Amino acid sequence: MYKYLICFALLAFASCKSSQNGNPAKDGDHKYTNELINESSPYLLQHAHNPVNWYPWGEEALAKAKAEDKMIIVSVGYAACHWCHVMEHESFEDTLVSKIMNENFICIKVDREERPDIDDVYMTACHLASGRGCGWPLNAFALPDGRPVWAGTYFPKKEWLGVLDNFIKIKKEKPEELEGYAKQLQEGIRQQDDIVLNDSNQDFNSTKLDGIAINFLDNIDFKKGGRQGSPKFPMPNNYEFLLNYYHFSKDAKTLEAVTTTLDNMANGGIYDHLGGGFARYSTDDEWFAPHFEKMLYDNGQLVSLYSEAYQLTKNPLYKKVVEETLEYVKREMTHENGGFYSSLDADSEGEEGKFYVWKKSEIDSLLGVDLAKVFNEFYEVKRSGNWEHKNNILHRKSSNEKVAKKFKLTTEELNKKIDDAKSILISARDKRVRPGLDDKILTSWNALMLKGYTDAYRAFGDEKYLQAALNNANFLVKNSIKEDHRLNRNFKDGQSVINAFLDDYAILIDAFVHLYQVSFDEQWLNHASDLTKYVQAHFYDESTGMFHYTSDLDPALIARKKELADNVIPGSNSVMARNLYQLGTILYQPEWVDLSKQMLHNMAENIVETPQPNFYSNWCNLYWTVVNPPYEVAVMGDNSKALSKELMQNYLPHALILGGNSEGNLKLLTDKLIEGETRIYVCQNKVCKFPVLEVDKALELMK
Repeated sequence: MYKYLICFALLAFASCKSSQNGNPAKDGDHKYTNELINESSPYLLQHAHNPVNWYPWGEEALAKAKAEDKMIIVSVGYAACHWCHVMEHESFEDTLVSKIMNENFICIKVDREERPDIDDVYMTACHLASGRGCGWPLNAFALPDGRPVWAGTYFPKKEWLGVLDNFIKIKKEKPEELEGYAKQLQEGIRQQDDIVLNDSNQDFNSTKLDGIAINFLDNIDFKKGGRQGSPKFPMPNNYEFLLNYYHFSKDAKTLEAVTTTLDNMANGGIYDHLGGGFARYSTDDEWFAPHFEKMLYDNGQLVSLYSEAYQLTKNPLYKKVVEETLEYVKREMTHENGGFYSSLDADSEGEEGKFYVWKKSEIDSLLGVDLAKVFNEFYEVKRSGNWEHKNNILHRKSSNEKVAKKFKLTTEELNKKIDDAKSILISARDKRVRPGLDDKILTSWNALMLKGYTDAYRAFGDEKYLQAALNNANFLVKNSIKEDHRLNRNFKDGQSVINAFLDDYAILIDAFVHLYQVSFDEQWLNHASDLTKYVQAHFYDESTGMFHYTSDLDPALIARKKELADNVIPGSNSVMARNLYQLGTILYQPEWVDLSKQMLHNMAENIVETPQPNFYSNWCNLYWTVVNPPYEVAVMGDNSKALSKELMQNYLPHALILGGNSEGNLKLLTDKLIEGETRIYVCQNKVCKFPVLEVDKALELMK
């Protein structure tokens, strides 16, 4: 369909191969200032003093393009993006390049994290038009009305100049060709989310679920974990499904896929062994060399995953990962009022990873000979380095027992030495120039971290995790939710101005449902219910039974898209479908459960027949729930908090936990409070077994 774009083959230059780094700081007076100066996004502000006349996305820039009949360059990135910094330094800070861009184009900068709707449109155009992999920075060329004609990713300066020159010539000599490209691309973008309302009465059954699991396992690297090949991305929702499936099937290979992945990630260089938290991905197939940026959305989901894996396996490594990651979030990623920041940059001082890597001589000097020997053995530190430029990335290959034996230590003595060494090195690292912080607060990403805290509380019962979750929830209620239950997506420096997207609503609803289950405070269910009703009113597409990504209040883009597939963050339609099932069950709203099943019917063929179900992992979780309906577990009485806390330290993916010391307003709790006793009711499809008084007996009823 897109053969017409063969003429752009000369533009398909290889991205991500430059060795040049850097984004030099600008101090004092600035020679250039553009229209981004009034934005709050750290990424947009990074470009506010480029000689390029950047505009934020909005009516002013689009109107200017139409009035001057100029093509638009839509350049999309995010603050922690290494190659975005490289292209800025090479091209967007260059006065020659900027002069060409300013004279011939209207240039728009977009923070993909603030405006994922815009990013999705032009990223889809990139996939359709370029014939190669796409990423960030994303650079799209569009007609004055915003319709894309072509898009690519990173370009070194010389090649970027060639791209600009090509479009200048085509606009001047063959403008009708651009119109043809735009029409075909727009149609392609609109077709991407085509889905038909499935009104068949398809059966959801365990046989099909088994087939889905087999397809998952076919893609697993059973030596190092994760998907086969490189790069390796943490995809937490994939392993949530496999944990769920193991709980149902007791298939040992399924659990092995999860534990192999979690063990290797926790021991690999993708994990920050000194400061806690995970980098975005590893560039190799062993989780060794990370792309060093740290994203809130990864860490929130990984806290949930490691917490759930601990509930099932009781592996102390998983507890350690959760504790250290949440300590990192508290220390470096938390606003004083409870919100969570978005990301830490990969770069510092113009070099990727400089903040995190070590020369052996540095470690030896800081720790002294004896302690350094143990530490260097423990974390595979070499004099010649284990990475670039004789630097070392801390990672684990040897077990604690093996290292302890080599140095004639007990494992307790070894752990004490490693903790002492880490304390010294983290203090030294804190004196380095830190990576840049993107301190904007995004609703959906905060909700992922909020859920992470609730899952950590379930697994470990630590009250400080529950308090952090409540602090964040109250922050979001105060700063993101408006009186009519509309949400805003962003918050920074007291401003919250971007209308939220479906993922903001869906993921926050999910977090509130989880927060109710650990607090028994019905206000969180009320918020979840109000937000769900708002989504139905402003996002629902009756013709397909699915939800649009943007609300009916948002200015129209060239296509109103739906987010159907799951990625690193589960897709907003799959999250919404799971919400409808859970909330419909808890609040006794059968029509919501029916809508959830309808959405699953719509996606069922893709889920069952694809050889790569990892792109539908959250839909697979819903499929699992429909095949194995959840227990409604009510813990009622004065001792409900203590008993529910004990109950939730078990892995219970098939249970919705309700309760408290009063019946409140939930129908599922009616007539279940008996004065002087704390009872546990195990119910399914509103039918309850005889109540019990002990957690172990309740667990038996759920086997």
